[in-house]
Amino acid sequence: MSVQDSFKLIQAFDYADIYVVENQPTLVIEATSAYIPINEFKKIFAKAEEVVQKDSIQKIVFDKRKLEVFHQPSMEWYFTTWKEALLKLGVKTHRKLLPDDPTFRKSVEIGRMKIYEKYPNLHTGQMDIQYAERLEEAINQ
Repeated sequence: MSVQDSFKLIQAFDYADIYVVENQPTLVIEATSAYIPINEFKKIFAKAEEVVQKDSIQKIVFDKRKLEVFHQPSMEWYFTTWKEALLKLGVKTHRKLLPDDPTFRKSVEIGRMKIYEKYPNLHTGQMDIQYAERLEEAINQ
């Protein structure tokens, strides 16, 4: 039985799907396209925030492996607004899966550094943020 057998689909969007892992306080956001426009990105993550509140989620897994385009404004909003809101809800554990693309991975690293420089008062130090290569690993970390 694969880990995905224990997923319950919460909502399918045009650019991503949201799942909860049954019998775990874990939510998975899986990008399903090469790019997510920022307005759609915000809708997806607003729905995820609703689920976090309703289902007492404690861990977020963001599976970005299908993404091909890195979008800095989306990443900035994700860090400065969404993650901060989730921290206030008690969610400190975040796992991410990146595409197997060195350029994309380097863009994420550079983008993250720019955000930390621009917003030095973010509470990311209070979060457990880790990267994984496999979904099972991200869920079980």
